[in-house]
Amino acid sequence: MSPPKPIAPIGILDAVVIPPGSKSITNRALILAALANGQTTLTGALASDDTQVMFDGLRQLGLSLDWNTEECRIEVCGQEGLFPHRQADIYVGNSGTTARFLTAILAFAEGNYRIHGKPRMHQRPIGDLVEALNALGGHIAYENEEGFPPLILSPKKTSSQSPSRKQGRERSNPCLRDGLCEPLSAVSVSGAVSSQFLTALLLASPLASKNSDVRIDVIGELVSKPYIDMTLRMMQSFGVSVETDEHFRSFRLPQRAASGAERNLRIPPYQSPGTYAIEPDASAASYFLAAAAICGGSVTVQGLPQKSLQGDVAFADCLEQMNCNFTRRGKSITVSRSPERPLRGISVDMNSISDTAQTLAVVALFAEGATEIRNIEHVRHKETDRIADLATELRRFGATVEERQDGLRIVSPKVLSPATVQTYDDHRMAMSFAVAGLRLPGVVICDPDCTQKTFPDFFETLEGLSTAP
Repeated sequence: MSPPKPIAPIGILDAVVIPPGSKSITNRALILAALANGQTTLTGALASDDTQVMFDGLRQLGLSLDWNTEECRIEVCGQEGLFPHRQADIYVGNSGTTARFLTAILAFAEGNYRIHGKPRMHQRPIGDLVEALNALGGHIAYENEEGFPPLILSPKKTSSQSPSRKQGRERSNPCLRDGLCEPLSAVSVSGAVSSQFLTALLLASPLASKNSDVRIDVIGELVSKPYIDMTLRMMQSFGVSVETDEHFRSFRLPQRAASGAERNLRIPPYQSPGTYAIEPDASAASYFLAAAAICGGSVTVQGLPQKSLQGDVAFADCLEQMNCNFTRRGKSITVSRSPERPLRGISVDMNSISDTAQTLAVVALFAEGATEIRNIEHVRHKETDRIADLATELRRFGATVEERQDGLRIVSPKVLSPATVQTYDDHRMAMSFAVAGLRLPGVVICDPDCTQKTFPDFFETLEGLSTAP
C-alpha cells in the first residue's frame, strides 16, 4: 500500500486537460485486434494496470503484440481467433474487462487455460457469463466457489468436472423443423450485474458460430447501456455488424454465405481496420469537470468527439443541472461556474453513467440541498461495494448520507470537515475524493497508487491544473 497523499487546495480554475486513452476502449480494441486478420495499430492507447494485464494475457496466448508506451501505440498481429499457446495461467489483477473478455474468447479455444486475479476479483460474480458461454459450446469450470473466479477452461468436458456446476444448454431454433432454415445458437444472459457479460458474449460470438446464427437475449434490466453501444460500434469498425432491437433486449449475429459455397454459412471474421484511434477517457474527464464545479472557474477537456463512443460524456449534463455552465465545441467539453453561483443538489438516475457516480457524490458535498443518486445497485459488484463504501467516506466529511439498495441520498453539512479517505483499492474512490481536496484543506487520500489501474498520472495532472489570473 502506497503512502497517503495530501491534496493541496487550489484557486479558481482556468485549465485545459487531455485525459489519457479510454480503458474501456483500449481493452475492447485489444480483443478485437487480436481476433482480426493481420496487423492492427492502436493509437492513443492507455498504459495502466488494467490494460497491461490484458496485453500480458494476450501475449501469454502466443499472439504478437508490441507496445510503444511513450507514443501510446500498440501493434497487434491478429490470427482470427487462433491462439498459438494451448496452455496458459493468466493473471487479470482486478480488471473486470480482462477477466470477462478473455474468458469469453478462450471458451471456444482448443487449449487449457486458467484465469485468476486479486482476492477481490475472486469475489466478483461471473456465473451468468459462464453459463451463457457453456450454452454456446464453451467448456468452463470453477476452480473453487461456483459463480466466481478462478476459472478453468478446457477444450472438452472431462469426467472430473463436477456435475453440480451449472452447465448451460444450447437451445434449438423452432424453425429448424424439416430443414426450413439454418440452426440458431440462442443464449440468454442477465443484464443486471454487469454490461461486461453481454459485451464479452458479443465479442466472442464470431468464435462461437458453427453453421448457425448467434442470438443473445438479455434477461432483466440491462445496466450501463452506453457500454453496449460502444461495443457494437467498435465491432462494426472491425467488420462485424450485429442486429439488435431498439431497446437492447435481443442481439443477433447473422450468418453470411461464403463465396462459391451457398450452404457454407458463417459469421464473417473480424477484419483489421489497419489503424484504430482510441478516444481519451470520458470517465477520467469527469474528475476535472467536477473540479470546475467545486472550485469555480473553467475546465476544458479536449479530445472527446461529438459522437463519442463513451456514455460518460453525459456527466457534464449532470453538472449543468447542478447550476454549472456546459458548452461543447468540436472535440472539446467545457464546464464552468462562477464562484458566486451556488451549486445545487439534484436527483438523477445514473445507471447509464455509473462510473461517474462517485464523482457526482463528491460534488454533492459542496452543493445546497439534497442530492439523490439512483439506479446504480450494480456498482456494489465493482472493485469495492461502491454504494456502501462511498457512504462511509462521505460521512467522514460530515455529510448526512442515506444508503439505499440502489443508490444514495446526500446532504452536505453547513461546514465540511477535513478527512482522510480510505480508497478500498478502488481507483475511482481515490480520484473522486481527491477533487474535494482542491477546495477543502486537510483532505488526504490513502493508497493513492490504486489509480495506476486506469490513470497512472492522475495526481500529477491534478496538481498541474492552472488557475485563473
